Amino acid sequence: MSDDKAVPADMFTAPPATNPQHGRRDALTDEGLEHFRSAYPNETISKEDVFYYIYGLLHSPDYRARYADNLAKELPRIPCVKTAADFWAFSRAGRALAELHLGYETVAPYPVRVDTGGKHIADTDYRVEKMRYGKRGKEKDLTTLHYNNTITLTGIPLEAYDYVVNGKPALDWVVERQCVKTDKASGIVNDANDWAIETMGNPKYPLELFQRVITVSLETMRIVKILPALDILHR
Repeated sequence: MSDDKAVPADMFTAPPATNPQHGRRDALTDEGLEHFRSAYPNETISKEDVFYYIYGLLHSPDYRARYADNLAKELPRIPCVKTAADFWAFSRAGRALAELHLGYETVAPYPVRVDTGGKHIADTDYRVEKMRYGKRGKEKDLTTLHYNNTITLTGIPLEAYDYVVNGKPALDWVVERQCVKTDKASGIVNDANDWAIETMGNPKYPLELFQRVITVSLETMRIVKILPALDILHR
C-alpha cells in the first residue's frame, strides 16, 4: 500500500439513521467530511461534494493505474488531491458522470444509421433474439451491429468501446443482455422483448438502449479525458 494519506475505511461508515425506513443517509461520517475540509480550509465542502469527488476520482485512469494492485484486493483508498482546484474538478466531473450514468435511459440515442433493407418497419420488427456484431473478413466489425434479420446498425463509433464496465465495454453488456435466453438450470426464459413492451411500453427499447449507451460511453470518455492528472496531497 502506498504511503499516501488516505481516508480510513471507517470514515465511510455512517451512523444509523434515526428511522431506518425513512430519510436520506450519507455514506460519509462527519469525521470523513472534516478530513477533506481540513485539506482545503478555504473551501465550503459538503458531503455531497465529497461523494462526487470520489466518483470522479474512481474514473481517473491515473488513479486506477496507481492503485491497481490494491483495487484488485480491497476497498478503494481515497486520497486527497493537492489543490482545491483539482478537488473541484474531480467533484464536478463525478457529478456529471453520475447524472449521465443514472440517466442513461433518457439521454439522446446516438444517431447511427439504421438499415432496414428498404422495408417499412412495424413494432413487431423490433423484436430481438440475439444481436451480433458485423464481420469484416474473419475479423469482428464493431462499427456494425446486426440487431435482427431485418435491422442493421452501421456507423457505430469505435471510441464508444473505450468505456469499460466490469472488464468489458458497456455496449457489450447491452448486446449480451438484450436478447432471448433460456436459463439451463431452471428453464426460465429471459426475454428482453417482454421487458421492452410490458414494462417500458416501447418495442424499440433494446435498439434505442444500444444507441443511448453509445451516447453515454462517448460522453463518459470525453469527461474522463479532461480529468486532472493525479497529484496527491501528502499530509
